[in-house]
Amino acid sequence: MEIAASDLVRMIAAVADDLETNKDELCRLDGLIGDADHGIAMALGFGAARDAVTALGPEAEPSAVLNAAAKAFLSGVGASCGPLYATALMRAGASVKGKARLDDGDAVALLRGMETGIRDRGKAEPGQKTMLDAWAPAASAAEAALSAGNDLPQCFDAAVMAARDGAEATRQMVATKGRAERLGDRSLGHVDPGAASAVMVIAAMARALPA
Repeated sequence: MEIAASDLVRMIAAVADDLETNKDELCRLDGLIGDADHGIAMALGFGAARDAVTALGPEAEPSAVLNAAAKAFLSGVGASCGPLYATALMRAGASVKGKARLDDGDAVALLRGMETGIRDRGKAEPGQKTMLDAWAPAASAAEAALSAGNDLPQCFDAAVMAARDGAEATRQMVATKGRAERLGDRSLGHVDPGAASAVMVIAAMARALPA
């Protein structure tokens, strides 16, 4: 399978649509351990990214699409997820720089680039009850599926399932990072909203893969 810049534009639009649909649920989750604004921030960020990449010309390369999305996300969101996803999208763009079309390995590398950007910018590790608890297993599952000879849709399916499992696992974690850290043991029993939104992002990307 090959992914063109236009496919990435469609992926970002799909993510924006899903987050807009689910922003109230994400805000509800965030209200349990945070500031109740995560859904709004994510919808604003990916909405701005969608508008920016839709305006690009047909000659744009995949890296240009991802970089434009990163800049728009950062400009559109003042919440903590702004720098995290901006860095994620920039790292994804760097991972495919100079390529006009992406093969299966490039697309999986894009997921790892996003995970690395979030890890480095947030200075987080898995187990701290953050979005990384969904992104890290998702990227690893996609890489494992690719190494096992699976096609790209199967790799993304594996990423989605791993992200869902990772997000659900945050329910049993005590937050040691971000605003939820102040709650201590009271953060137990709640799914991290950043991990929940990460599942939505990865699942929307998977659904938007070219047929």
